[in-house]
Amino acid sequence: MTETKKTGERLPNVFEAFLPVLVLLGLMLANFLFEWGNDPHIYVLLAAITCCVVGKLCNVPLSEMMAAGFASISQILEALFILLFVGCLVGSFEWAGVIPAIVYYGLQIFTPAVFLPAVVVLCAIVGLSLGSSYTVSATLGIAFMSIGATMGINPAMIAGAVLSGACTGDKFSPLSDSTNLAAAASQTGLFDHVKAMIGTTFPAFLIAFVIYCVMSLTGKAGTYDPELVDGLSNAIKDNFAYMSPVLLLPVAVIILVAILQMPGIPGVLLASLTGCIFAVIFQGASFAECIAMVHYGYSAETGNELADTLLNRGGMDSMLWTINMALIAIGFGGMYSRCGAVERLLGGMIKKIRTPFHLMAAVIVTAMFCILTMCDQYLGLIIPPAMYKEKIDDMGLSRNVLSRCTEDGGTLFSALVPWSSCGVYHSSMLGVSTMAYLPYCFTNILNPIISLATAAWGGNIIFADGSRTGFFGGKVKAGKPAGAPAEEHEHALKRLAELRADGTYKEIGK
Repeated sequence: MTETKKTGERLPNVFEAFLPVLVLLGLMLANFLFEWGNDPHIYVLLAAITCCVVGKLCNVPLSEMMAAGFASISQILEALFILLFVGCLVGSFEWAGVIPAIVYYGLQIFTPAVFLPAVVVLCAIVGLSLGSSYTVSATLGIAFMSIGATMGINPAMIAGAVLSGACTGDKFSPLSDSTNLAAAASQTGLFDHVKAMIGTTFPAFLIAFVIYCVMSLTGKAGTYDPELVDGLSNAIKDNFAYMSPVLLLPVAVIILVAILQMPGIPGVLLASLTGCIFAVIFQGASFAECIAMVHYGYSAETGNELADTLLNRGGMDSMLWTINMALIAIGFGGMYSRCGAVERLLGGMIKKIRTPFHLMAAVIVTAMFCILTMCDQYLGLIIPPAMYKEKIDDMGLSRNVLSRCTEDGGTLFSALVPWSSCGVYHSSMLGVSTMAYLPYCFTNILNPIISLATAAWGGNIIFADGSRTGFFGGKVKAGKPAGAPAEEHEHALKRLAELRADGTYKEIGK
């Protein structure tokens, strides 16, 4: 976060430091209140321009402001390419019938007694396979809202279950844009980041699942009407030349990629290739159609609106909106840090951090602050790592602690903010206001609470050498170091040795 101040440079005053955020927040709120219907890209761009103005007032050369933005972008180029290839994957999976098969067979299991727990589990599975809570919300989410309504279940409960499952699957998916972005911004390994979330996000999901089971078993549901389910199932089955549980096998490839900890790009491309092969074998696709499916996605007209919403997705082109947003937002984050605004607003707090709990709490709160004030989850994933990565290293902690806490307070929280782009999207897709479904998004609510609680009693702490404490603290167990820049990792290991020598941290096995 910190930059060497050159002659004539100064930190912005508090108003100047807040000005880019005020510009962005004002435009976002106006867009929401006056229903302009604009995407956030230009608003973030205007905020970035405001950063340049603030930098000029503080005597920071425009060339250095631009360089800071480009430097931030260069750190996540791999993640951006992964996003493109994820679009290819979704297109091939749609054409092969993999995603439709997940929906087709998943819909067969529902009864009122198991509806909510089935929703959260199925949304988590599909979220894991797609790497997108947005896609789950816009496909399964829409279907489940309609099905649940026939059972007399509160729509807010259904929406909460959809998002609890979808967001969990998204976070654990190596295909997720936000998961890749959090790892890249923290400069740690993708699967190191995913493994770190097991200690906080997975317990939150398990508790949420139990709550949905209790609600489903004790709640009162109306008469089950299978007509909607049958209509969707028939539309899916009639649209494909072959529909069988065999089509679920490519999902196992994604799981295998995660187990083998294959690098993101090869893993996504392998899964995309598998989808293409299945499309050729089972749906009769040609080579030219394989090229089309990974570029433009799948297109169908089944006569069933819900089925068309489910099927017409994917392709490299479909990811350009997200990539454009990421480029502008990440550039803004770099500029905002370079002009000294972050240091002015939060630098004093960073200097007061003394314990891992304080640091984790600061990262989580900062991520939430970014989403509340800047209205987009990408900024909540970019700014905290820029601010705290030096402090993480100086305290001898692992970089995947930083990425995990960024997600704990960032991505999962963004769906609960009514004026964030994420909250607006899910509310629109599911037809339920954000404030209505918020109390039922148990995973999203519990995740940061569990993260803070475990850190408070010394649990889920991962050190630079890979050693870590368990969920409830206790002995420090040896482990494999997470990915990190070489020079910074050496510094973190040195600081860890010093802190263990003076008794601040326990030795491995103690």
